[in-house]
Amino acid sequence: MITCKKQLLHLLLPVALICFTINLNGQGLKSPRAVSPAATLKQTIGLTEITVEYSRPRVTLNGNDRSGKIWGQQVAYGFNKVGFGSGNPIPWRAGANENTIITFSNDVKIEGKDLAAGQYGLHMEIKEDGGATVIFSKNSSSWGSFFYDEKEDALRVSVTTEKVPHTEVLTYDFVDMGKDYGVLALSWEEKRIPFKVSVDIHDMVLQSFRDQLRSTAGFGPQGFTAAARYCMNENINHEEAIGWIDQALNQQKGFNGLMVKSGLLAQQGKTSEAMAMSDEAAQIANMGQLNFLGYQMLGQKQNQKAIEYFQLNVKRNPTNANVHDSLGEAYKINGDDKLAIKSLKKSLSLNPPANVKANSIKLLKELGIEYQGT
Repeated sequence: MITCKKQLLHLLLPVALICFTINLNGQGLKSPRAVSPAATLKQTIGLTEITVEYSRPRVTLNGNDRSGKIWGQQVAYGFNKVGFGSGNPIPWRAGANENTIITFSNDVKIEGKDLAAGQYGLHMEIKEDGGATVIFSKNSSSWGSFFYDEKEDALRVSVTTEKVPHTEVLTYDFVDMGKDYGVLALSWEEKRIPFKVSVDIHDMVLQSFRDQLRSTAGFGPQGFTAAARYCMNENINHEEAIGWIDQALNQQKGFNGLMVKSGLLAQQGKTSEAMAMSDEAAQIANMGQLNFLGYQMLGQKQNQKAIEYFQLNVKRNPTNANVHDSLGEAYKINGDDKLAIKSLKKSLSLNPPANVKANSIKLLKELGIEYQGT
């Protein structure tokens, strides 16, 4: 056995693209890899889990600094014919040792192109002109790229490499992130190879909601309200969302549910129906909720409706300084200066907290009135 392993080592070392390591451990034994240790990167985008399993060679090997000798030498440009494995020209294994493996828990887009959920061998063709081709192979169980077969390609995408500060140890990382995308990049020496991974977050989230609402989440109003609110916040899926919020309101009619339905109706252009929902919400709102509702109307340029809600809040809470301050602000925005001054002075007469006092004084000053109190 020892002789066979030495022969295998003798065969493979001359054709290694990077630090090619053969495991000479006894059966069932593991020991640390001194060269190109294994690593795993995990990242969730939306509900999609992405995992990269790879080995990490260094620029400096056994005291030999290979800076300037990685690209085009240690990693060949284009496809490289190594005379081993399949015998065909092969791309770089995008790491060291075994296949670099990338796994997606859901369907994704790579640089705008569809790729199904699953596990892939990751390879790269590095080009001398600064370009690169990122290759996703259906074969993820081979050693490196030596048995790479282009017939097993699931996807190829072209990208542009970037010059970056020195990265001693080959590293995969997400260098940019959004709620529905991430830019995954391999960085080594002074080169970065990035590619964008995008997910259809809404489809996955909505399907997750549908599944959850058939379980315990569907036995109360909270789950239906949360699902409908997501749709309102993202301005999507209105018909189904209204069905969800109606189920919540049938179980328990509350301010939050009514406001979600009002928002969904407004997004559909059903203004009068949306306003009717807001009016119904105002009747059961507490002081803070009613104040919020008034400012929401101001944000929608519904100044008269905002004033109506603030007036209702003053009627219910006549000794609260903040509700007078809010009413004064709405009057000012609507151009009713005399009424604004009256409400703001009333707020200041009720010993308001510091933030309310500061706002009332500021608004009065903008109306040409200098506050004379303490």
